[in-house]
Amino acid sequence: METVNALGRRKAAVARVYVNEGAGQIMINNRPLDVYFSSSLLQFVVKQPLTKLGVEAKYDIKVNLEGGGIKGQAEALRLAIARALVKINPEDKPALKAEGFMTRDAREVERKKPGQPKARKHFQFSKR
Repeated sequence: METVNALGRRKAAVARVYVNEGAGQIMINNRPLDVYFSSSLLQFVVKQPLTKLGVEAKYDIKVNLEGGGIKGQAEALRLAIARALVKINPEDKPALKAEGFMTRDAREVERKKPGQPKARKHFQFSKR
């Protein structure tokens, strides 16, 4: 099997994933998963597609992650891994789609408008 690559995005985070056959090692920006994501909850989020298909120890994954915060990065990585697994085996798509791992969460931060303190908040109106 040659290297399969995929892209995942969430908020401002972008995850580029390269999947090879291997022993289940996940390297993020040249650091192991448990070092990059110290929270066990975020590690769980990243591994969800692999666990769902039962292939945690079958693939080595190399990741380039940039932008956003750690939660957005973890969810971007989950989407990228799910897309890569579907490229490897298209029959897995319905199982991943049912769990919501194939859906790009398109919610982005709304821009701040001029003359306002935030995107939707307004300064207090005074008639006199």
